Amino acid sequence: MSVVSAFKGLKIVNFESTKMVAKKDFYFVVAHRFGSVKTGIKDFFGLDNANTRLSFIYGFEDWLNLGVSRSSFNKTYDLSVKYRLISQEENGFPVTIVGYSQAAVNTLLDDDLIPEVNFSDRLSVTQQILISRKFSDQFSFEIIPTVFNEGFVDFAQQDNTQFALGFGGRYKLTKRWSFNADYGWHLNRAIGSEFKNPLSIGFDLETGGHVFQLHFTNAQPTYESGFLGNAIGDWSDGNFYFGFNLSRVF
Repeated sequence: MSVVSAFKGLKIVNFESTKMVAKKDFYFVVAHRFGSVKTGIKDFFGLDNANTRLSFIYGFEDWLNLGVSRSSFNKTYDLSVKYRLISQEENGFPVTIVGYSQAAVNTLLDDDLIPEVNFSDRLSVTQQILISRKFSDQFSFEIIPTVFNEGFVDFAQQDNTQFALGFGGRYKLTKRWSFNADYGWHLNRAIGSEFKNPLSIGFDLETGGHVFQLHFTNAQPTYESGFLGNAIGDWSDGNFYFGFNLSRVF
């Protein structure tokens, strides 16, 4: 028998979880990140400067999901496919393995940034393998090997093709509440780059037909190559963002 509900949300915080949208279900997801809390009362601790991503996800099969999204960060559109390869079994296979593929297009780039900008400059492509295990009713953990390619990078010495290893977990506190956290370890960050590894912590609240996730993160972008390659917040300097993910199933 397959193990169910390693994660209740489609996201851990920033990273995808191994949860799938069921066949013929349709999800609407709002991912919202306010500005940095470090700005203080001037910008009402970030509430005046926000990044929003709207996603629509459909379950073609229990093991196959297709998503389309639009993010205000770099006016980015993305298309994603999520597909379960194998499920954790009680007294059987020890983990759930899911593939996640995404292509994102930065529509903010113009000739002032890149002379004669073309589509390949705008495009970023991400491939991830999500490997999770539900250790108990309370605790689940996931590892996310990742490779992504950005057509345009903001730091000249940075390779376009980049590698990362994500980690994330969920600890159930009550019937409806859980504590979640995830972290992305960038493996070939260029020396001198201002960008940081994304670290996020927060809580999930299950309320009937949706999961409401409240969290703090040092990455304002919400799509994969964005938060892995372009996080500028620094927890040690008090530079991080409050945000939430809200999922509604129809």
